[in-house]
Amino acid sequence: MKVLAKTKAEVGLWAEERSVPEIGPEDVLIKVKKTGICGTDIHIWNWDDWAARTVPVGLVTGHEFAGEIVAKGALVEGLEIGQRCSGEGHLIGKLSRQSRAGRFHLDPATRGIGVNEPGAFAEYLRLPAFNVVPLPDSIDDDIGAILDPLGNAVHTALSFDLVGEDVLITGAGPIGIMAAAVARHVGARHVVITDVNPARLELAGQVADVTPVNVAKEDLAEVKSRLKLAQGFDVGMEMSGNQQALDQMVESLVMGGRIAMLGIPPGKSPVDWSRIVFKAITIKGVYGREIFETWYKMIAMLENGLDVRKVITHRFKAVDFEKGFEVMRSGASGKVVLDWS
Repeated sequence: MKVLAKTKAEVGLWAEERSVPEIGPEDVLIKVKKTGICGTDIHIWNWDDWAARTVPVGLVTGHEFAGEIVAKGALVEGLEIGQRCSGEGHLIGKLSRQSRAGRFHLDPATRGIGVNEPGAFAEYLRLPAFNVVPLPDSIDDDIGAILDPLGNAVHTALSFDLVGEDVLITGAGPIGIMAAAVARHVGARHVVITDVNPARLELAGQVADVTPVNVAKEDLAEVKSRLKLAQGFDVGMEMSGNQQALDQMVESLVMGGRIAMLGIPPGKSPVDWSRIVFKAITIKGVYGREIFETWYKMIAMLENGLDVRKVITHRFKAVDFEKGFEVMRSGASGKVVLDWS
């Protein structure tokens, strides 16, 4: 089968031929139809310090996918050959306190497909049946291929009650944009999304009914005044990994405001903890998706009118993966989908 693998400890990925993976009694074999390129994949492509520490050279990468089950192990129940699916890319252990309590997304032994284990940038993927998420007919393969990042957005957005609340999102990348769409879908009053990338802000306005703000050109305080927010925003979602954005968010929240933090600042960043304490701010770190509650929630919302299709801005054949990565690395795109069919 054809795959994309990290065969050298340097910038790039390389197309190779590998054997189709053998499955165990509790696994399924998935014929991959579509894959999404993720920010994590860009880190791996760039071979930054995190990637060099984390990803074994030679690994087949990629973790956002939609496909079809073509084989299943002898002990697999509830799944059928020919069934369309996506899947949870976090492979959990079963011995930790968290897993035994059903809080699978908090298992410290988690390993990721395409990061620690062979991934989805391939014609075929082996996946534990436990991780398979069947796709209803109403969700096509393009959307199925971006359910993983949509799940990050849903997990972040649903961390706090948003009904009637005013929301500030810092970082208009694809996940930030989808989180904005989710916030509006579940009943937030005003949703403001900030960035310094005009193309991303324009895309945010196309995907969701939000207020895009270029903080390099516009004062957020003036935006608050225009929206008649007497005290500030109720809920913040930090998606940028930018320390200045987090500082600005803290200053823009009401007393007792709440922050869901998905963005990862580089290295150790200075934080004015006294400001957070005196404003009684609650900060929740968000990682991945709640397994499997987030999947149920986002599929239900997609079936009930949530529309994030416009966040996909580019589609390429898998053979043209270099073009896809070039577009994604440029910052002038939303989600990029590769077609393996």
